[in-house]
Amino acid sequence: MGLMRITTGVAMAALVAGSAIAQSPQGVPAPSGQAAGTLDPAAEQAPVAPATPAPEFRLADGIVATVNDQIITGFDLRQRMLTVIAMSQVQPTEENIPAIQQQALQALIEERLQAQEIANYESLVITDEEVNQEIAAMAQDAGTTPDQYVAFLAQGGIRPDQLRQQLRTEIGWRQLVGGRFNTRARVSRAQVEQNLRQLSEAASKPQYLIGEIYIEASRVGGQQAALAGAEQLVAQMVQGAPFQAVARQFSAAPSAARGGDAGWIVQGTVQPALQAAFDSLETGQLSRPIPVEGGVYIVYMRDKRAGAATSLVNLKQAMIELPETASEAEVAGATQRLTALQPSLTCDNMLDRTASENGLLGSDLGESDVANLAPQFQQIARSAEVGTVSSPVRTPLGLHLVAVCGRRVGGSDVPTYREVELRLQNQNLAMLARRYIRDLRADALIELK
Repeated sequence: MGLMRITTGVAMAALVAGSAIAQSPQGVPAPSGQAAGTLDPAAEQAPVAPATPAPEFRLADGIVATVNDQIITGFDLRQRMLTVIAMSQVQPTEENIPAIQQQALQALIEERLQAQEIANYESLVITDEEVNQEIAAMAQDAGTTPDQYVAFLAQGGIRPDQLRQQLRTEIGWRQLVGGRFNTRARVSRAQVEQNLRQLSEAASKPQYLIGEIYIEASRVGGQQAALAGAEQLVAQMVQGAPFQAVARQFSAAPSAARGGDAGWIVQGTVQPALQAAFDSLETGQLSRPIPVEGGVYIVYMRDKRAGAATSLVNLKQAMIELPETASEAEVAGATQRLTALQPSLTCDNMLDRTASENGLLGSDLGESDVANLAPQFQQIARSAEVGTVSSPVRTPLGLHLVAVCGRRVGGSDVPTYREVELRLQNQNLAMLARRYIRDLRADALIELK
């Protein structure tokens, strides 16, 4: 059983020093979930702005925490706070400094636990070249060169050796988690196909392209602290802090690594508080904090759509030709024959069975947009389960049994089998990683001075 002991006073409290810290806007917050403002999409693509001098705030000197037998000093904490500020481009204020500090402290605690676990695997060694590649990728995302990026951070008070050590641990942790849990994170073909079916079934429902930030209450000192921190982040993003950068630094959701990109969400698949926000937000708007059990969400409505552009279905049929002038007796006889045949037909045997039966015609109708089908076939194509065969359907050409042999969402933005498989694997891996670090914390002795 792990222990976390809080000792003398509030040594972790930050004291804001003078005018170097901007002041946040005051006012009564709007109800949760309502729009707080509209974000500028261009801010996400813009290069990182030149660094301003390091913010002025003071921390207690000496040791501020221990994680098992390793220490975290006031210098370590200030360095990490500066990193959070620089990476998120959030301007420090009297109101948000405690949230930034808490985020930095928890990140340092987890980093110490990760480094201790990595040290148990002698073969897991992260080279300088791997760290250099990580810095190069970060610089590319920021629209600059590696040297300029490191200089930008140094101008903000961040020491290169501290940055490299942080990245070395992050890379090692990714490799450790991937190597240890890769097999357990794999998904079956049935899981992928089920997910693809769900996408197909949701093709006609409203969908939302969502950016999300989740502040986990247990990680920041309770629900009220999470709500207050979220309010500060919302204010900063409305003033221009890039959503993706803030999500990477502050969000506890698995999507944080993707800048908070939660992808397309189908109506009715999230809890009511989030759905209410989805329904009220317009494209480009950022929500007020949305309290949920265990934490607080901030939602960015990147786009909306009424449904996928197309719903594609693969059909086969068995039919008896009957002109529109056929008598009621002829229609009744054909209906009786097809009704008797229907239970024995499948997508696999339909064409062979019809070829062996006199007076029956079988055909593979291939894949079609549901909207382009004959009206009599559209309801079957939309609602029948894949693999089922319909009751007899009358058209001007005759009487038909229709088999639904496949269904998928169409359009250029529809994920492929491989894309769905990778997304599900990454979700599983993120869940296993969270459990891993939770277990390490439970077994650790953590003391806050």
